[in-house]
Order: sequence, then C-alpha cells, then structure tokens
Amino acid sequence: MAERRSFNLPIVKHPETHMTHRIGWLRAAVLGANDGIVSTASLVIGVTAAHGTKSAVLIAGMAGLVAGAMSMAAGEYVSVSSQADTESADLAKEAKELADDPEGELIELAGIYRSRGLEADLAREVASQLMAQDALGAHARDELGISEIMTARPIQAALASAATFTAGAALPLATAALSPDAARVWVVAVMSLFFLALLGSVGARAGGAPLGRATGRVTFWGALAMAVTALIGAAFGTIV
Repeated sequence: MAERRSFNLPIVKHPETHMTHRIGWLRAAVLGANDGIVSTASLVIGVTAAHGTKSAVLIAGMAGLVAGAMSMAAGEYVSVSSQADTESADLAKEAKELADDPEGELIELAGIYRSRGLEADLAREVASQLMAQDALGAHARDELGISEIMTARPIQAALASAATFTAGAALPLATAALSPDAARVWVVAVMSLFFLALLGSVGARAGGAPLGRATGRVTFWGALAMAVTALIGAAFGTIV
C-alpha cells in the first residue's frame, strides 16, 4: 500500500485586481453625477427656451441643485436602508435556523456545493469545515448571496449621491452663467453632453466596463431629456 503523504503548502495570493469592491459607492456616485448633469441642464435649457431671463435661469438651476442633492441623499439612504434591513432579517432568520437545526443546515450547505460540482463526501467535508469556522458567514455567502463586498451601506450611498449630484449639477449651471443669452441653450446642451460622455468613460474605467457602451448610453439619455425639456419650454414660452 502506497504511503500517503501530506504537504503544508503556503497560501499564495495572486496579484489580481477586481472591481466588485467598488460597487457600493460607484453605483451611487455615477447615478448622482448623471442625474445632476441631466436634470440641471434640462432645467436650464427648459427655462431658457421659455424665454426666461438669465437671473431666472440661474435661480431655477440653483434651486434644482439644492433640491436634487437633498432628494438624492434621502432617496439613496431610504432605498439602501431597506436593502440593509432585508439583509439583517435574512441573517437573523438564518442564525435561528442554525441554532435550531445545525445538521439540517449542514446538509443544505453541502447540497449547494454538490450543485456546484463537488462530490457528495467532499461537499459535506467542505461544508463542515466552513461551518466550524463561521457557520453564519458560510450560509450568508453561499446560500443568501450576502458578502462583505456587497453589503448595503446607506450612509455611504447617501453621501456619495449628494456629493456627486452637486458636482454634476454645478457643471451645466456654471456653463449657463458664462454663456451668452442668445446661445445659452446650445452651449449648455453641447457642454452637458460632453460632461456626460466624460462621466460615462470615467465610470466605465472605474468599474472595468467597456468605454463605448457606457459613454453611449449616458449621452443618449441625456440628449433625449434635454431635447424634451427644450420642446416643452419652447411650447410654454410661446403660449405665455
């Protein structure tokens, strides 16, 4: 019978760079900046198309910036808090199930690993060792899909949204303040589309996504929003 030998091999971490750890703040940041640019530029263009004075345009734009930043912060906090509450409820339920029926939970976890391709004995051994180290963490990750990277962070999301909305809204507002009255609509529209394209490329680079697709979609929807508000502003301006 051949001698079975075991080796204590060192754990080597490969120098790989992944982007999933940025999901929590990147989504909120891109959404905030995009909304800031699109909503403020559309508001400025709509008021200008309705023959609003420069002071009226700037007042409307500033009001939109403040209201939008507060709305984004509140909306992100509430929505992400709801996600966090759901995760907490699921974890509490899982902890109770582990306390009431640890063997059943072991079988359940082993079944998950079997469905991923492990043999029955190996799946049970892996499940047993992981549960011995951190039973709730193992079930949270592999049964519920909850991990440290993907955990909801309401305050982080709220602050990121408010800050990036403010930064995004400031760009078309500053453009409107500096552009001549006769060309304000076109200057704001062109510069806002440039800002959106830049945002799309920066967001894609930060998230490791294709540049063309990300840039194209934010530019398209931004152009559509500005065109619609310009038409509405012109229509109301003509009526009034």
